[in-house]
Amino acid sequence: MKQIAVVTGAGRGVGRITAITLAQKGWLVVAAGRDKVAIDAVAKEAGGGSVGIVCDVSDPESVKSLFAQIKSSFGRVDLLFNNAGVVIPGVPLEDVKVEDWQKVVDVNISGVFYCTQQAFALMKTQSPMGGRIINNGSISAQIPRPNSSAYTASKHAVTGLTKTASLDGRAFDIAVGQIDIGNANTDMAEVMRVGATQADGSTKIEPTIDPQNVADAVAFMASLPLTSNVPFITVMATKMPFSGRG
Repeated sequence: MKQIAVVTGAGRGVGRITAITLAQKGWLVVAAGRDKVAIDAVAKEAGGGSVGIVCDVSDPESVKSLFAQIKSSFGRVDLLFNNAGVVIPGVPLEDVKVEDWQKVVDVNISGVFYCTQQAFALMKTQSPMGGRIINNGSISAQIPRPNSSAYTASKHAVTGLTKTASLDGRAFDIAVGQIDIGNANTDMAEVMRVGATQADGSTKIEPTIDPQNVADAVAFMASLPLTSNVPFITVMATKMPFSGRG
């Protein structure tokens, strides 16, 4: 029987390419996302029995429904890629709207927690026990950009969740790691192509990488036996500003 992989935010960008890549490597992929048309298209392209399931990760009941459907259909989950995430326009900290802050928290932090919680519950009780969870962090989980308080705070929180989930999962053969991505060439990286604000206040077009590179890294992490883990990995454009953001 094929191993079951769940990819959130699978309708586009890194999620889409990762879902397809995992399917090509023999996984049965559950493509989860809010856009039914998009996730169904990804599942069809991925093939191999892959399916699309509508899920809003910011809604705990929607996440419960996702994992209930997975348990009913497949009986287990072997891999969760917590990929879904949102960004808001870069503005000074004092100008961040409360509703924008809450949106970022709801998806980037709470969404990762809800999915991890449901995956833990299933991975602990399935036979054989265990599985792997990979969280999509960001370069911003390490070093901030100017005017990115909400996004940066959310990604630092993901790092904390990755660490504690890794610890809590040890006894149950649940391996938890994180991939920090720098400038994957997706819709979210549009600002990199037109000019991103730098630490010194200037604007600069930044190098990007093919998101396939990210998908390949996730697939590598997923290919390891549960006796091995990659706690953190950074995949970034070689020439992008990183250390000191300059």
